[in-house]
Amino acid sequence: MISGWIGVTVTAALFQCWRTAMQQRLRGQLSVNGAGVVRYLYGVPVGLLLLGLYVLAFGGSLPPLGLAVLALCALGGFLQILGTNLLIMAFGYRNFAVGTAYAKTEAMQAAFVATLLLNEHLSLLSWIGIAVGVGGVLYLSLAGRGTSPAELLRGVTQPAALCGIGAGLCFGITGVLIKAANQAMPGPDVVFKALLILVITNSLQTLMQGAYLAWKEPSQFRAVFTTWRDSAKVGALSAMGSACWFSAFALAPVALVRAVGQVEILFTLGFSRFYLREKATRSDILGALVVVAGVVLVLAGS
Repeated sequence: MISGWIGVTVTAALFQCWRTAMQQRLRGQLSVNGAGVVRYLYGVPVGLLLLGLYVLAFGGSLPPLGLAVLALCALGGFLQILGTNLLIMAFGYRNFAVGTAYAKTEAMQAAFVATLLLNEHLSLLSWIGIAVGVGGVLYLSLAGRGTSPAELLRGVTQPAALCGIGAGLCFGITGVLIKAANQAMPGPDVVFKALLILVITNSLQTLMQGAYLAWKEPSQFRAVFTTWRDSAKVGALSAMGSACWFSAFALAPVALVRAVGQVEILFTLGFSRFYLREKATRSDILGALVVVAGVVLVLAGS
C-alpha cells in the first residue's frame, strides 16, 4: 500500500506539471478564468471514462450521496478554482518554474490543516522533511534576491509570492476537503470513491466557473470552445492528475501526499527548460536537490 500511494502521487505530480505547462501556453489564447474553466469542462468526460474503466475492471456501484459529500466537493472544488487562478496569476509576475515553486508551500500548509481538521499526525522526521522541502522551493523562488532579512521579506511579499502562497493554501485545504468527502461517502473501495468524487467535483466546478465566465467574460466563454484542440488536452491531463491526487489522498495522509508531490518541481524544471524554453540556473538545480532531500526525509519518517 505504501509503495502504491507513492507511485500514484509521483504520477499525479507529472500530470499536474504537464497540465500546468500546457495551461500556461493557453494564456496566450484565454484569460485566467478561461484557462481555468477548460481543465474542468474537458476533464468531466475523461473523469467519466476513468470511472467507467475502473468499474469494468474492479466493479462498483453508485453509493447514496448525502448533502455533506456534495458540500465538501463543492467547497473543495471552489478552493481549487481559486488556487488555480492564483497560480496562473503568479505566472504573470515570474516565470513558470518560480511561479509553481511558490505554490509548493502547500505541503507545509496542508500538514497544518490536516493536523487540525483530520487529526492526521506525522513523525518528527516527516515534519523535518516537509520543512526541508519547503525550504528548497523557497530557495528556488528567492534565488538571486539576496539573503538579508529585508530582502527575503521583500521576496516573500512580492505579488508572485502572495499569489503562489495563496494558491498553495487553497490546494492544501482542497486536499483535506476531498479526503473528508471520501471518508463521508459510504463504501469500502476508496479508489472508486475517489474517481466518483472527481467527476462530481469537476462537474460542480464547470458549473461554478463556467457560469461566472459566461456572465463576466462572454467572449472568453466562446473561446473555451473554439480552442478545444488545446483545451481538451489540458482537461484530459487535469482529470488524470486529479484522479491520481484524489486516490492518493484516500490511501495516505494528505500531508505526506502533498510532501511527496513536491517532486513536481523536478518535472517543472524539465518542462520549463524543454517545453517553455526557459533556462535552468544553478540555483534552480540546487533548490530542486534540496526538495528531493526533503521528500526522502518525509518517506523515511513515514
